[in-house]
Amino acid sequence: MEWLNYHHLRYFYTTAKEGSLTAAARRLRVSAPAISAQLRELETALGERLFRREGRAKRLTDAGQLVFSYAEEIFALGGELVTAVRQRPGTKALRLHVGVVDSFPKFLTHEILRPAFTLPQEVRVSCHEGKLEELVGRLTAHRLDIVLADEPAFSTVHPQTFSHLLGESGTTFCAQGALAARLRRGFPRSLHDAPALLPAGRTPFRRSLETWFSAQRIQPRVIVECEDLALLKILASDGRGFLALPTVAADEAIRYHGFTAIGQAPRCTVHFHALTAARRIAHPVVAALTAAARRDLFR
Repeated sequence: MEWLNYHHLRYFYTTAKEGSLTAAARRLRVSAPAISAQLRELETALGERLFRREGRAKRLTDAGQLVFSYAEEIFALGGELVTAVRQRPGTKALRLHVGVVDSFPKFLTHEILRPAFTLPQEVRVSCHEGKLEELVGRLTAHRLDIVLADEPAFSTVHPQTFSHLLGESGTTFCAQGALAARLRRGFPRSLHDAPALLPAGRTPFRRSLETWFSAQRIQPRVIVECEDLALLKILASDGRGFLALPTVAADEAIRYHGFTAIGQAPRCTVHFHALTAARRIAHPVVAALTAAARRDLFR
């Protein structure tokens, strides 16, 4: 039976996390040549190259990605073992680095993250908002643990990223007072030529809306389009036009902004995904959040 050298695995794991031999050497307080020698021995034992060089940085190969996902779980379990033996809860906070795509509803982000703050061990959350391409790049470099997105990461474009479907939602249309009352009569035909505040044309939600509008033979009069749903809610609160929201987040908008629901379109759907850099979710907080989202938000 072949035995895995966990000392070599620790050197590999630290190098992958830090991104270079020099940074890993500082973290482990050993020389870079010593780490390099250990990595070569691990690659020889596994029969696979684990890193490829890009400039001065080291990037994981496909085999390296697989080994890294197992190493992360192995060392997490090791930490749990030590805690269990000492018979006391862990005192060190877990770190969770979350990327959130610009067009992802803020309320939904909050609801997905909420269980992180009720876990037995303290969790320190760091959120980063941006475009999908930018966040996926940080995810594959292991600078993020999860990315919340309203579209999957396609394997042809992002081969080192895996999409986990959290759920889907229909659409609720809403507006302020008098406008909502007028548009409720004859919905959905009433939306034709009505002033609309819509997500930007590049977002998956906007594409879904356009498909639904076309099927209903509706052409609203777009007066504002924006990627940020939070900004659209502020504009809609002045009665400037009707708003389309994922139904899963509509109750929050109605409650806090005083909107009135005009009508629903269950077949106008938007999908929500958790993106990770490994097929198997090893981070304990990410696993808890995705399970809770599927169970509680997208029943």
